This record gives sequence, C-alpha cells and structure tokens, in this order.
Amino acid sequence: MKKVFFLCLMSVEATLAVAQNADDVHKDVPLQEVEIVATRATDKTPVAYSNMNKQAIEAENFGQDIPYLLLLTPSVIANSDAGTGIGYTNFRIRGTDANRINITTNGIPLNDSESHGVFWVNMPDFASSLQDLQVQRGVGTSTNGAGAFGASINMKTENVPLKSYGELDGGYGSFNTAKATFKLGTGILNDHWAFDGRLSSITSDGFIDRASVDLKSYFAQGAYFNGNTLMKFITFGGKEKTYHAWDGVPEDILAEGNRTYNPSGYMGDDADGNPLYYKNQTDNYNQTHYQLSLLQRLNPNLNLNIALHYTKGLGYYEEYKTGQRYSEYALIPTCQPDEDGSSKEVEKDLVRQKHLDNDFGGGIFSLDYKKEEWEVSLGGGANYYYGRHFGYVTWVKDYAGDATFQPNHEYYRSTGKKSDANIFLKANYQLTPAVSLYGDLQYRLIAYKIDGKSDIWDWLNNAMQQLNVDKQFNFFNPKAGAFYQINAKNTLYGSVAVANREPNRNNYTNAAINETPTAERLLDYELGYKFNSPTFAAGINAYYMTYKNQLVLNGKVNEIGEPLTSNVPDSYRMGVELVAGVRITDCLKWDANLTLSSNKIKDYTDFVLVDDGDAPQKEDYYGTTDIAYSPNVIANSLFTFKHKAFHAGLHSNYVGKQFLDNTNRNDRSINAYFVNNLRLGYDFKLHGLKSLTANLLINNLFNEKYETSGWVWAAYYSNDKGGFDPYADKNYFPQAGTHVMANIVVKF
Repeated sequence: MKKVFFLCLMSVEATLAVAQNADDVHKDVPLQEVEIVATRATDKTPVAYSNMNKQAIEAENFGQDIPYLLLLTPSVIANSDAGTGIGYTNFRIRGTDANRINITTNGIPLNDSESHGVFWVNMPDFASSLQDLQVQRGVGTSTNGAGAFGASINMKTENVPLKSYGELDGGYGSFNTAKATFKLGTGILNDHWAFDGRLSSITSDGFIDRASVDLKSYFAQGAYFNGNTLMKFITFGGKEKTYHAWDGVPEDILAEGNRTYNPSGYMGDDADGNPLYYKNQTDNYNQTHYQLSLLQRLNPNLNLNIALHYTKGLGYYEEYKTGQRYSEYALIPTCQPDEDGSSKEVEKDLVRQKHLDNDFGGGIFSLDYKKEEWEVSLGGGANYYYGRHFGYVTWVKDYAGDATFQPNHEYYRSTGKKSDANIFLKANYQLTPAVSLYGDLQYRLIAYKIDGKSDIWDWLNNAMQQLNVDKQFNFFNPKAGAFYQINAKNTLYGSVAVANREPNRNNYTNAAINETPTAERLLDYELGYKFNSPTFAAGINAYYMTYKNQLVLNGKVNEIGEPLTSNVPDSYRMGVELVAGVRITDCLKWDANLTLSSNKIKDYTDFVLVDDGDAPQKEDYYGTTDIAYSPNVIANSLFTFKHKAFHAGLHSNYVGKQFLDNTNRNDRSINAYFVNNLRLGYDFKLHGLKSLTANLLINNLFNEKYETSGWVWAAYYSNDKGGFDPYADKNYFPQAGTHVMANIVVKF
C-alpha cells in the first residue's frame, strides 16, 4: 500500500484519482500493459518523470487540448491562441518549446518531421482515447522519432475492453463552446476479437474575436489476441477549421483594455469607418493516422513488439493580405509614378492559400527482456517523410497586370524529404538489493533535403527564396545512471545524459541574413530524492542542462505566428523541481509542485535588422541574459475532495515573469500570473446505467487578467543624424477571464 500511495503522489494521478479497482484488472488483455515498455521510465529508472492515468485524464477532460491536461505536472506552462485551451495550443517544459519535445503514441513518433512540433488542433479530443501518458523531463530515456531535447511525452491509447460498453459525453459552456463525444465497444467476440471506437465534435467561438473552431475527430481500433499474441489495428484522425488568431493583441490596444482584439483578416474600413474582416481567414487541415502493431510473448521473460505506421496530412490556410506587391507572387508587376517622379510598384489586396500535402510512414520495434537482476530493451525504428509545400493566389483586387488574372495562380512550390532512423539498447541491472544501475545507448541517423521555392520573398535577390538544403546528421546519445533504495521510505537517484538535435525547417527558411543553423547538443545532469510514508510523500529533483549551440526562441515569429529561433553558442538551464502530497483526511488530499530555475545565455549578442541603413543589421551586446519564455518560478497546488458521490478539485497555477526575447528588457516581458480553476462533480446511480456523472469546470475562478505568451519584432531605423532609432512591435496572447464548462457523462 505504501508503495502504491507513493507512486501516485509522485505522479499526477494522485491528485485526481486512486488506483484502479481490482475488479477492473481482468477487463484488459494482460499483454496490453507491456505494449510500450521499451520507451517508458519505471520505478527504478533514474530520470524525472510523471504519470497520468486514465482516471486523471477523464477528470480533467472538458475538451481542452492535451497541453492543458499537462499543467498539473512540474515545469509545464501552456498557451492558447484563442484564450480558452481549444484550437491552436502549445506548451513548454523547463522553458523548452514544444518543437524540441519528443512526443509518441504507442511508441510511434507523432512530431511533424519538418517542424518537429505537434499540432494538437489536428487531434481534437484525443484525450478521450488515452489509457495513460508519461512525461519525462530532461533528456529522459531513448525513444523513437524526434530528438528529446528538454522532455518527452509518451501517450498510450486505450486498451481494448473485453466487455461491451457505451459512453456519451456532452458538454456546453462559455463562448458557445460545445463538446460531444460518443464511444462504443463490442467487448470480446469469438474469444479472440474486440473492437471499439469514438466520434467527437468540438466547436467554440473562442475568447479572442472570431477565434472560432470547428473540430471533428475519430478513433477506432480492433484487436486480435490469442494466448501469447496480441495484434492491433488503430486509426485516428481529425478535421479542423480554425479562424486565425495567431497574431496576438498589439500592446497599445491591450493597454486600452481591449483584450479580445484580433487583427487577422483585416480588409480595411467601410464607408462609415467600421473595420471589415475576411470571413474565410481560416486554417483547414485533415490528418489521419494508421497503426498496425504486433506484440508477441516469446517466453515468460521475452516480448517482441513490432509496429508499422502511416500518417496522411492534407490541408491549407487561407488569408486576406492587404497592400501586396505583384512581383512577390510571380504576377506581372504594374508601376505608377511616385511623388518624387520615380516609378514604384502598385500594391493591391489579394487572397492567398498556402497548402501542405505530406506523407509520413515507417516502423518501430522493441525486444524486451526481464529476468532476475536484468531488464533489457533493444529497440529502434525507421521513418520516411515526404512533404509538399505550395501556394496559390485565388483573388486579386482590381488586378491591373498585363494579362487576365487566372484564379489559383501558383506562386511557390517546394518539397521536403526526410529519412530518420534510430536504434537503442537500454538496460537496468540490480547490482544489490538496494542499488540498480542504468545504461542507455542510442544512435540516430537523419537525412534531410529541401528543394524548390519557398513562400518567403528574398529582398536581396528580388525573387522567391530558393531552397537548397541537403543535410545529414549522425548522433550518438549515451545515458547512464544509478538508483539507490536507502530504506523502505527513502530513495535516491542520479543520471547523466547526452542529446543531439537537428534544426527544423523554419530554422533554415527563416534564418537571418548570412546565418546557417547548426545542430544543438545537450548534456543533462539529474539528481533526485524521494520520500514516502502512508500519509505523506515528497521528492526533489535537481537538474543542470548545459547546451552547445542551443536554438533558443528569439521572440520573433514568422507571418503565421510560428516562433523563430537562432543558435547561441553557450547556454544552460538549471533548477530544482519539488513535489509533495499529503493525505489530510480520508476525503481530502493536497498535492503540489514547485520549479525554481535559472535559464541563461552566456555572452549574448542580439542582431537587429536596420531599415534603410547601409548595414543590414546592428549588433547589440548584452552579456549574460535570461532565455526567453523561461520563467524562474512555476508552481501548482491541487486540493482534491471526495465524499461519497461528490468530488471536487481546486487547481492553482503560478507562473513567474517571462521575457519575450533574450535582451532582459522589462518592456519586453510577460507579467507573472496566478490562476485558479475549480472542478466539481457528482456521480449518480441510475438503474440500467453503469454511471451518470455531472461535472462543472470554472476556469480562472477569480477573473485574473493575464497573458501566457507573446512576441516582439525589433528593428532600428536610420535617422537624419547618422544614428539609429529603436523600434519594437509587441503583441500578446491574453487568456479568457472567468468561464465555465459543464458536461454530463453517461456510461452504459
């Protein structure tokens, strides 16, 4: 009992639910519990990690994206473009952005091969199909896919139940937010087969003006099991239509008290001076995943896991652009006289679409051995990505070219091809009854090629940016550590790990003038201590992460709101993560975590663009500075209460001050914020139903006015005195005030 209580408190599930009842164990195929053991940390793995089980996920699942479910785990902050946690969302762990966090489902890579990110808007309501997830902070253990350069998240989809079931989940809340989920399972058929699935719909107007979403998704799986064999076919996908809200709110408008302003889609003013906005300023994307896996128990000590996967992505975003030059879209330019008698190119409004059509497939494997003192996993995978990027001009206002404008005029096209393979061997050896040793070796090979014309206009060459990237990377990522069971209540662990990561597509296409991004390297030291007793558990994890050529966020974004980065030679992140849990009474528990950190760049020089100057950029030296978007303090508190059929939870989240760029300027920062969310629920027992639960979530209980992210675009303008005048364009992402979501979950 002590061990179970400790493990729960040290992970998120303790804050929300108790361990599964023994009655539930026999419902699952036993082999399903070892499907992804190769990439998971276990009790004696010397890394910092948190688990979130099915009950915890269900308790928090009101339709918000997975980044918001992770907020209870240490060192996590989340952001929502629409301000509600639905639609475009992202997160950071230990200050590391999501593009450098490895994410897998059932051990299969989920990160986009080119951007390295995961777009949760393409996977709406995926939490409703999760069995559990694990967050490993730091380098963690070897995994498949993108390099784990700050954390890794391993998600496991639901086990196939052996008994038939049905579930309806309907909810409605502020901003016309509506969620509907239907799940159905056949139970066991003919002693060997089982099937289940889910259909979901989420719609919302969003807190930010016009930040509407229309999200549809599905999940389906079928399983065959026969003694020592388990075969699964899983498919899931999403279709989204989301109005753009990725520009944020300009600083001056936010200062006036307008927290919902959205500049996206602005078309100009009507005759009465009222602003007009383009109705179809939307992102439209379909993504479908297929997974076929085989788990074979070769003998009582040896399991083989093999999986094939394929993902199809297809979609575009459409936007209205004002004052555009024809030449930037491969249209015949038209010129007119300027005030000084010279000739200048005519600028017109237009509508453009930017398309993605990509294919991603491959396979993974693991051979897992466990006997007496040894736990050994040999695993790896190989994947191939082929992405097509192309864009159309669909309409031009008062086109004045020399030829008739043809709709769907293509103005750029490029392809990205990426091969990624890795193999790892990890082992845990029980040296003595109290001491175990851990070793983990991974080799990763990447080949990446981009050809064609980019969507970015090259002002130096007066043409669309020509892409010609052909890179190969060979990475060796060793890890080692030890675990010491001091006594029944106290444990100690330590580890050191190396990680390497290649630049992503934006690092190449959005690099500054004469800048070529390079691979980054991380050396991660972790040291942890845990204490456990029947009524109290606590732990502390200290980390020191030192980087070579870290690609840090520089506070800038491209024209669709994607954050930009640049290499810095030397930097580090160091801190302590504290967790604690206490069972105050049989009904009341309190769990908390606190991260205190220091995140620094050594000898930082900022390269700022100069407009109309003889030099293209100006260098500003700042010395040692804080890394952008890396708060020094992150804290969470959760009180949970359960008495008979009533249950409640109060989650409090504090995030310290963050800088928008790496200059340490207070006028380029995000204020600290403290937000409280209250969850209430009641379980009804009705004849003919397994359960009926009514839930109410009150987000931002005390109506805190806060922003979670933002960006800054800095430049210098040459003045008449031969000097430079600084300029900074700053936008922020305000989050919604007090808002509610209620739902009813019926299980039968």
